[in-house]
Amino acid sequence: MTKRILILQGHPDASDSHLCHSLGAHYRVGAETNGHTVRMIDIARLEFPLLRSQKSWKEGSLPASLQEAQEAIGWCEHLVLIFPLWLGGMPAMVKAFLEQVMRPGFAFEYVEGSPLGKKSLTGRSARIVVTMGMPAMIYRHLYRAHGVKALERNVLGFVGIAPINETLIGRVESLSEQVRTKWFRKLQELGAEAR
Repeated sequence: MTKRILILQGHPDASDSHLCHSLGAHYRVGAETNGHTVRMIDIARLEFPLLRSQKSWKEGSLPASLQEAQEAIGWCEHLVLIFPLWLGGMPAMVKAFLEQVMRPGFAFEYVEGSPLGKKSLTGRSARIVVTMGMPAMIYRHLYRAHGVKALERNVLGFVGIAPINETLIGRVESLSEQVRTKWFRKLQELGAEAR
């Protein structure tokens, strides 16, 4: 069964190609080779303002530059978010992007008497791919992957996306070509399976 897949490239440096870009490209190749339909959005290439108040988030309008991205999130059945770990979590640009596109009325609805509201993005799965300088096991076990867990629970899970899987790739500065190739193959396999 083929799926509609959206890959959100979250590396904040659009001036050069990074490991995150290669991982996304391999995921895409695997998905398209297996018949899935793929859209890719490079967040660093988008221009959008930061949200500075709750009122702007609740009552303001989505910037025109993000309308296509929000529409693609609504369109997809499987969301892939790729980014490097910065200060234990996602880069500020990724967080600012998610704050803009995951607005009330699109990602969820307020419900009188319910602290959680109505989740509007159910029926979608996700994979989070995170690269980092430290060993992935240290981040996962010592730091309990707190930044990734917050993204899974407080953003993606809050709007109804489930299941959410993660791929954590550590020690990226010292990866050998053989290990890089292994990760590229793994991402291609995940893309083929749309998971």
